[in-house]
Amino acid sequence: MNVIGRITAMPTLPEPLKGLLEVAYNLWWSWNPEAQHLFEQINPSQWKRFRSNPVRALLEAEPERLQALAENAGYVGAVEATVANFRHYLQTRPQKTPRIAYFSMEYGFHESLPIYSGGLGILAGDHVKSASDLGLSLTAIGLFYHEGYFRQQLTPEGQQQEVYEDLLPEELPLQVVTKDGKPLKVGVEFPGRTVHIMAYRAQVGIIPVYLMSTNLPENRPEDRALTARLYAPGQEIRIEQEMILGIGGVRLLRALGLQPEVWHMNEGHAAFLGLERMREMVATGRSFSEALEATAAGALFTTHTPVPAGHDTFPLELVERYLDGWWNKLGIGREEFMALGREEKSYGPVFSMSNLALRTSRAAGGVSALHGAVSREMFQHLWKGLEPEEVPIGHITNGIHTFSFLNPEMHALYERTFPKTWAEQLHDPSQWTVDKLEEDELWHIRNKLRAHLIEEVRARLFEQRRRNGDLPASLRAAEKVLDPTVLTIGFARRFATYKRAILMFTDPERLVSILNGPLPVQFVFAGKAHPKDEPGKEFLKKLAEKIKALGLEDKMILLENYDMGLARSLVQGVDVWLNTPRRPMEASGTSGMKAALNGALNFSILDGWWAEAFNTTNGWAIGDERTYATEEAQDHADAQSFYDTLQYEVIPLFYARGAVGTPSGWLAMVRDSIRTCGPTYSAQRMVNDYHRKFYTPLAKRAAHLMENNGAALKEVASWKNLVQTAWNNVKVWVEPPAAGAQPLQLRAFVQAYGIPTETLQVELVVRRSSGDLEVVALKPAGQERDALLFTGNYAPARPGSYEYGVRVVAVHPELSSPREVAFVKWAGTAVEELVKG
Repeated sequence: MNVIGRITAMPTLPEPLKGLLEVAYNLWWSWNPEAQHLFEQINPSQWKRFRSNPVRALLEAEPERLQALAENAGYVGAVEATVANFRHYLQTRPQKTPRIAYFSMEYGFHESLPIYSGGLGILAGDHVKSASDLGLSLTAIGLFYHEGYFRQQLTPEGQQQEVYEDLLPEELPLQVVTKDGKPLKVGVEFPGRTVHIMAYRAQVGIIPVYLMSTNLPENRPEDRALTARLYAPGQEIRIEQEMILGIGGVRLLRALGLQPEVWHMNEGHAAFLGLERMREMVATGRSFSEALEATAAGALFTTHTPVPAGHDTFPLELVERYLDGWWNKLGIGREEFMALGREEKSYGPVFSMSNLALRTSRAAGGVSALHGAVSREMFQHLWKGLEPEEVPIGHITNGIHTFSFLNPEMHALYERTFPKTWAEQLHDPSQWTVDKLEEDELWHIRNKLRAHLIEEVRARLFEQRRRNGDLPASLRAAEKVLDPTVLTIGFARRFATYKRAILMFTDPERLVSILNGPLPVQFVFAGKAHPKDEPGKEFLKKLAEKIKALGLEDKMILLENYDMGLARSLVQGVDVWLNTPRRPMEASGTSGMKAALNGALNFSILDGWWAEAFNTTNGWAIGDERTYATEEAQDHADAQSFYDTLQYEVIPLFYARGAVGTPSGWLAMVRDSIRTCGPTYSAQRMVNDYHRKFYTPLAKRAAHLMENNGAALKEVASWKNLVQTAWNNVKVWVEPPAAGAQPLQLRAFVQAYGIPTETLQVELVVRRSSGDLEVVALKPAGQERDALLFTGNYAPARPGSYEYGVRVVAVHPELSSPREVAFVKWAGTAVEELVKG
């Protein structure tokens, strides 16, 4: 057939079931199992084939089945209760200010909408869900990939194969965004053409998520495919996708009549939004300096990767070709435009999207404390003259949307045990009264969840082997793999090499001896490598090869097609969650949080979130927080720590059963893990932190700058231009202090013609040999030697060896932080042992 269009005919639901349609088109159902169960009952045998998608379940429903359900009093009662809960949820959310626009390249809401690849997308989905729970006024922007992210198939040898399938939006919980009865469209200019964009709306609780698509007949075929696949290979298609996200996203919001006060870039993919917002302001008569200041004042950038290769960069000539003329739109020259994203690499200059994001925002953060520190080191070059810890990049540690990943049985246990206010106050540790969890009940549920996981593993492995053409004996064996009573360890994540999936095979003989020891243990692995990540694919293959070569196929199972559905089964069913990244390359990690929430214990490298969460009684650490001379040394040390801890601590504790058959020591750790991880690493806490630390202050700052026709904005922009012009002529020097004087007496001189003297500060910067940094302001003391004089005394608070320097900085009182612009000049480095102790 020559298909020229599609028709979608939703069934006419019997009156008692009409509320199901309302629920199906709101992803609220994705974290409410009772709603999912109602849709599953429409066609139980096909529910998994539908990827647990309610819209598809309704589309495929037989009228006779719907009528039978409408005559089932129990089912109708459950529908009425669920619809009532749904409506109550929507009606009781507060509408908190400010208005926020949240941009992300991917979103992981549910496996039925596979527009995510891994942690970044799941985090974005959890952020949106929790924003709904908390009643934030947030609008999310992303792309609809009509071929999604690939479905993974593994050969018996562990070779990854990518399979792409068309996603039909009419069969998903999506609705076309319209205006005046027609699809709403915007355009983005590419070389020689305009690419037209439409959008679908996914409703997530009270939060609208607009997913843009270029799959329109008025676009040429290659442009229709721009939004086909998440992270399609090639720099040209990547810059096109990111222009659609950033520039097209702003234009879509404007077409919808929305005026956000805060703009949140979830990774640098969305950084082009800053250019479009500045273009808008310049078009209204603002200068570029004013537009930059106003745009940055309300913008936030969250970075998710400590690996330089994970930050998108483009050749300057590619940027010039695609953004030709933008410098004219902004009223600046080409070089000044390129400087917004310019980064010097060993092989030459490139345009960095992360640099652009940082230069067009006034708030930035990593996703864990350690990642924040790594990011400050990584981007220190943008704030020349500041010490690494002074770089204005903070952190908010990631969290998870509790009810998207909490097993219903554990949920029911918590509801019975914790205070009635628990579900609405997840971030409050006092609500998590784990001491009241009955040991036998907790152990009974944990055994049930492990058994459910084993059933899921067997079913998936059977299908995996059947698809690969295995012999009947192999298929029968798949139905019996693993033991539902045995200690089960899970390892599942994106297969990037730094995550070291094969670390445990460093000493094969030691591993085999542990697995064949008197106390049994079994592993379940899963994970995808990016289609173009050949080393990651090789790790998958090596893992399969090593399992087979060591004869561990009955104790180590590698499953294909890791997605949110399999992830839930794993984090809910395993006893231990294993994570072996190369420290400090794990920005945060969230799968371990989900496992802890369900009563599993973490066994991990002290990296990302676990470096903050581990307290010696809520799980286990692999290795320590030291650094190593070589990767080989690190691998060896971490592997030995893994073997020793597994053999002498993890396994014995699991099998140490009391008189009634429950492992009391193990369950004590489980309680402590739930207590320490449940509230702290909830997305409710995370989004609350974003609202308090970033969203509200940014909105206030941006509003203040625009008061009185932008009086403060004009003042700050003018001052920055003035200082920028004169800063190279600033001179600062220090009169050598008397040798051995106690306290240190300093006299510093500054010549800064043309710069308002009241905006100059001179600082003594002292670093102890331990690394601790102290900054002391020197006081103005008039003029001397045709220069401004600043003086001060300093006595170390404790003995030690110190080094110190003196610098002058320019700080405007309207700036929210004195480090927003790195107007810093050092008087030179003076090193002196101040105190011997």
